[in-house]
Amino acid sequence: MGGLSYPLLSDFWPHGRVAVDYGVLRAGGLAERAIFIVDRAGVVRYIDIHDIAEPPPAGPILAALDKLGG
Repeated sequence: MGGLSYPLLSDFWPHGRVAVDYGVLRAGGLAERAIFIVDRAGVVRYIDIHDIAEPPPAGPILAALDKLGG
């Protein structure tokens, strides 16, 4: 995303603990396509769950990151 670097987590069954915790594990063991922005204190500040065939919307993600202030 335009020079933005961030960690990614790929989580699926049987190791899908994070997907379960965040409520995005589908029946059958696959996780939804989801973006969670978590601040340094561990508070979730943004959630986007979207169709796997669609790219995530960059505008709202960048706006949520701007609110964190770096």
